Amino acid sequence: MLKVKDLRPRNKKVAIEIHVLRKDEPKAIKSKRDRTAHIMVEALVGDDTGTILMTLWDENVDAIEQGKTYFIDNAHITLFHGSMRLNIGKYCEIRPIEKKFQVDEKSNVSEKIYEESRRSNDFDKFSSGSFWPDH
Repeated sequence: MLKVKDLRPRNKKVAIEIHVLRKDEPKAIKSKRDRTAHIMVEALVGDDTGTILMTLWDENVDAIEQGKTYFIDNAHITLFHGSMRLNIGKYCEIRPIEKKFQVDEKSNVSEKIYEESRRSNDFDKFSSGSFWPDH
């Protein structure tokens, strides 16, 4: 199980216990890819080592409540404008727990900005055109 201070960009299969400090109002968002409508909520969550912003989409918007503590398994970390976000996927488990701990609100790992590397695709290796025969 990880602590907030141990989270890194693009972590997968994250298991963590968090307390929900704040949950924002839902926002309607349109996908840039296919223009479909989605509902998104951001929440500030944390443990005794720090805080992180958590993003909830569509059917997961109501999965957590402000002021409660949860065990989350199989989450992942993404970067949004270089800032880390804890994300819940469709194979994620969210379970309320009775654990109490003092959240370290002074250390927000979402405030650190990471340089986002561009994801390569299968065509990048052909970008020089060197594989084309000369005519």
